[in-house]
Amino acid sequence: MSTLSDTDLNNQMVTKAYARWAPVYDLVFGAVFERGRQAAIAAAERLGGRVLEVGVGTGISLPHYSKNCWLCGVDISAPMLRKAEERVAELGLSNVEGLWVMDAEHLSFPDNSFDVVVAQYVITTAPNPEATLDEFARVLKPGGEIILVSRVGAEAGLRRSLEHWFQPAARKLGWRTEFSFERYARWAAQTDGVRLVERRAVPPFGHFNLIRFGKNGGTGDAYQSEPVRAAG
Repeated sequence: MSTLSDTDLNNQMVTKAYARWAPVYDLVFGAVFERGRQAAIAAAERLGGRVLEVGVGTGISLPHYSKNCWLCGVDISAPMLRKAEERVAELGLSNVEGLWVMDAEHLSFPDNSFDVVVAQYVITTAPNPEATLDEFARVLKPGGEIILVSRVGAEAGLRRSLEHWFQPAARKLGWRTEFSFERYARWAAQTDGVRLVERRAVPPFGHFNLIRFGKNGGTGDAYQSEPVRAAG
C-alpha cells in the first residue's frame, strides 16, 4: 500500500474540519497540547519583538505571551478566529496587533516583517508544507526564528504502521499522521539562509517536537540552545 500524496489535504477540507472543531477545541485539546504551547512561547519570548502566530486558532496561546511581545495572529478558519477575537476583547490583550483570516501559504505581509514566526500543530495540516515553510521564512526578519510544535511521524516499527493505517481517518479530521522529520531537515538544507537550530521532544507521548529554524543575518542568535539533537 502506498502512502497518501502530498496533495491529500486541501484548504477547503482543513477549513471545514476546523470549523467543526471550533466550539470544542479548547476543551478537547487545551490540556493535551499545553506543554507544547509553553515550550513554543518560551522560545519565542527569548527573542521577543514582533511575533506572528500562524494557526492561532481560538487564541488559546495569546494570554500567555509577555507584554514584551507584539502579537499578530492568522488562521484559515473564521469560526476559530472569532473565538480568538472574543478572547482578546475579554482579556484586554493590548499587545495583540491584529487577527486575520489568512492562508498560511499566502501570507499578506511584506518580507522581513516579524522577529519570530510561531506555528503550533500547523505544518502537518498544511496542503503544501514546504511552500508554507517558505512563506514563514519570507516574512521572517534576518536573525529571527521559525518556531514549530509539530507531530513527527515514526520512521519504522509499530507506530509507523499504526500511523499509516490511521492516515485516511486523520485526513478527514484535517491533519496528517505520516510526516517524517526528514521533510523538515530536507527543507532547511535546500533553503538558502535557513538552518536548523534545535529539535526536541515535547509531551504528550514524545510524538511531538519543538523545532526551531534560524534565518541568517541580523545581529546574531538571541540565545544559544543545546546542540541539535533527535527527539528521544
